[in-house]
Amino acid sequence: MKKITITSGIFLFFLLSDFVLSVAIAEESLRISPEQLKHQLSDKNLIILDARSSDAYLTGHIENALSFPVNLTYKNKNLNGKISQPAVIQQYFRSLGITVNSQVVVYDNGDIADAARLFWVLEVYGIKQIKILDHGYDDWQKKSYPMSIKQAKPTPSQYIATLNHMRLASKFTTQLATRNANQIVIDARNFSDYIGKTSTDKRFGHIPSAIHIAASHNLAVTEGITSLRPLKELEQLYQRIPKDRKVVIYCAIGRVSSTNYLALRELGYDVSNYDASWNEWGNDDKLPIEK
Repeated sequence: MKKITITSGIFLFFLLSDFVLSVAIAEESLRISPEQLKHQLSDKNLIILDARSSDAYLTGHIENALSFPVNLTYKNKNLNGKISQPAVIQQYFRSLGITVNSQVVVYDNGDIADAARLFWVLEVYGIKQIKILDHGYDDWQKKSYPMSIKQAKPTPSQYIATLNHMRLASKFTTQLATRNANQIVIDARNFSDYIGKTSTDKRFGHIPSAIHIAASHNLAVTEGITSLRPLKELEQLYQRIPKDRKVVIYCAIGRVSSTNYLALRELGYDVSNYDASWNEWGNDDKLPIEK
């Protein structure tokens, strides 16, 4: 009888351990479902950011959401994909009441890329608690969840801008990554760009040593609704990438590569996004390329 009790106790211990571990993993998820967000709308400590255009926001948005068009994250989107400067971001964050400890939820129309870009910028500038709304605004609207046309009025913060260089890759750090066996570069553009058949810029090809995982591979579309793939599918997608390697992501201007960034962050990788991406590299004749 005593032996059975011990065995049962061990079984219970492992059962509880698995439960605690599963809860911990769930808590680390970087996504929030529409249903979860709906129940948290009254939380005054939650900041909801709408990454769509200001016009789209004024037409209708999630109740209590604040407008932060993703184009504000670019220093000059028409020129390149470089991230907005600290002084500019500091002004935006202060006006939105954001602090480094704010709990933030980001959404776009549902395509993920713009919300992921804003997620990345928030992490670059030190915000620690961020989640992406699964399926975005279009799905929220279809569900007839609480919406508004009123502009929310946040209490300004005293946020001080600091850059987390572990999350922001540059031309120089990307060059170093191509020569470092402990780092991996991933090209998130479409395959024809990667092999040098097409290009958005002067030169054709890809950054030396870069492997190809298109941003679209991170996404699943079910009944017209786009979302990040389940964690198990993302693990399979990145199974050839060792967890102990630093990862650098790039695309054309650091937009769609933010989708890979989001997926890798959720999987627990140490990853940075190259903001100027191929727009900078592909137009610089001094930098090497491969086809």
